Amino acid sequence: MKQLRIKDNQRKAKEDFFEVQMVVERIADRTLEQLEKEGVFVFPEGIKETDDLTKDQMILQSYNDEYVSGNVVGFLGVGDERLVIESRFSKGENDFFFQYLLEKVLDFPNFINLETDVNQENKLFNLLLFLFPRYLRQAMRKGLFKTYIRNQYNDGNVRGAIDVARHIKVNTPFVGNIAYAQREYSYDNYLIELIRHTIEYIKGKPTGRMLLNTVKEEVKQVIQATPNYKTGDRKKILDTNLKNIVRHAYYHEYRTLQQLCILILRNEQHQYGIGKRKVYGILFDGAWLWEEYVNTLIGEMFYHPKNKVGEGVQRLFAGNYGLIYPDFIGKDNGDRIIADAKYKPLDNIGNKDYHQILAYMFRFDAKKGFFLYPEVGKTDDLRLVLNQGTSYEKNVVPREDIFVMKHGLQIPDDAKNYDDFVEQMKNREQVFCEGMSD
Repeated sequence: MKQLRIKDNQRKAKEDFFEVQMVVERIADRTLEQLEKEGVFVFPEGIKETDDLTKDQMILQSYNDEYVSGNVVGFLGVGDERLVIESRFSKGENDFFFQYLLEKVLDFPNFINLETDVNQENKLFNLLLFLFPRYLRQAMRKGLFKTYIRNQYNDGNVRGAIDVARHIKVNTPFVGNIAYAQREYSYDNYLIELIRHTIEYIKGKPTGRMLLNTVKEEVKQVIQATPNYKTGDRKKILDTNLKNIVRHAYYHEYRTLQQLCILILRNEQHQYGIGKRKVYGILFDGAWLWEEYVNTLIGEMFYHPKNKVGEGVQRLFAGNYGLIYPDFIGKDNGDRIIADAKYKPLDNIGNKDYHQILAYMFRFDAKKGFFLYPEVGKTDDLRLVLNQGTSYEKNVVPREDIFVMKHGLQIPDDAKNYDDFVEQMKNREQVFCEGMSD
């Protein structure tokens, strides 16, 4: 297995990617939308549901003799090559920070310890398995997927088109049966069979049954709906689903689940060297993970609008003009605070960010604004006081009543193991939250 580990938002010489040339050839200068259509799984639920990722964003973009990585973390594979993208806020060989964000935001089972898995590829592959219950539950809220399938019969009760060739083959000499085929509306179809194969595959993993217990009823329905399931049909079912991607908008949750199941089963094939030489993998929006993690810390004090899904929609102007995306709006309307989660270092928070948060503060009559960012190392909070007056009239003075604070959460960079990292994070989260209320 050839593997290269890089950080998100990093510049790296093209010659450093020599070991993973097949991966680079398939992802360099290609948009996230293009890769998603080819089977790369993007969380959360595709680029349309996150404010930070856009369909034209690239995972790896060429700049002269360098490649620049984007704002995603995860892994991509082609054949026996893997490109692992880690969080730039993690130090050392273990990406404890990324693992911690996943556990806090997605509530991954705490009986899985990615650190103890010797095989680095399996650490990342486990992420796919963890996501399966979430997507199965979402899809099955609309009931079992039902579609037309072509069933073959051989009996005396003809209800469809006679299959002459098959009839001659199986009914010679003639004993009264007729070979025919009928198109029927059924739950036991290519997609539900794919889900069943994925369930059976996960059952075989060390913690698979514990994982599936979180969606016990959904699993039971899938098993009952697939009486024709055969282990030996897995490759045929996988190939059928690759050719029949769910297109109907009503079943978009099933389309996402189908994509995840395909990725899980294709990854199994790649691990044993029998998969197709196409790009596959799973990518997480680092900015989205950071924002949702911050929400777990301060959510009791702030509203957390999600404009992309129509929750808490905010507008700048009357008449439904000026859609805006504030990350956090303080619940105390007597002392309103606006907070903006930024998945980037202190020095990278600049002019566009200032303009945005000040517009939000003006809109919601807030005199305090916070930039909330992850920090490696120790840097004191930076308080930026708004000016008043103009340089033309030489009367520029600071307004002590309106300010913006750059407030970082310090990420441990000296943890001995993951348990030590978690313990340090708890202490630093407390300091972080106290700093919001000072």
